[in-house]
Amino acid sequence: MSRNRLGKLAPRYSFILNPHKDIRVTKCPQCRKLTHIRKFVLLVYVEGWGLYAQGKTCRYCTPCELVVAHKDELEAELVRFFEKHSPEVIGNPYLVLGTVEKHHWKQWLGGQGEPVTQALDHVADFKEVLELTPGGWQPMDRSN
Repeated sequence: MSRNRLGKLAPRYSFILNPHKDIRVTKCPQCRKLTHIRKFVLLVYVEGWGLYAQGKTCRYCTPCELVVAHKDELEAELVRFFEKHSPEVIGNPYLVLGTVEKHHWKQWLGGQGEPVTQALDHVADFKEVLELTPGGWQPMDRSN
C-alpha cells in the first residue's frame, strides 16, 4: 500500500522519535554500530500552526540511514520557538514529516523565503518511521 507523499524529493532516511528520556541512542537499534551526531532540518507539522522547519542535532547511523531525534529535546526547541511566535500552539499535537535540504533552509532563514508550494520541492519524506522500544525497534503502527 503506498501512501501520499508531501515532499517532492525521493523519500530518504528511516526515522525514530525517541520518547525515552533515559535512553540516548549511541548505538544503532538496527545494526548495533555506533551512531554519530549530525544536524538535520526536520519538517514538523504543528496543529494550529502548520509546517515548521527546525534545525535539529540528531543521532545518525550511516549504514542504516537512520535518524534518531530525542523527543524531549525536539519539544524543548519547539517551545522556545513558539513562546515568541505563537504561544497558544505550545502543547499541540505535532508530527515530524521528513527532512528539508539544508541549503534551502538556510536561504529561508536569510529572508529569501519562497511559497510553501515551492518549499515542498526541497522536502524528502521519511522512507519509514520506526518506534523505539526498550528491546530495540519496530515499525510504527500508522493505522491509528
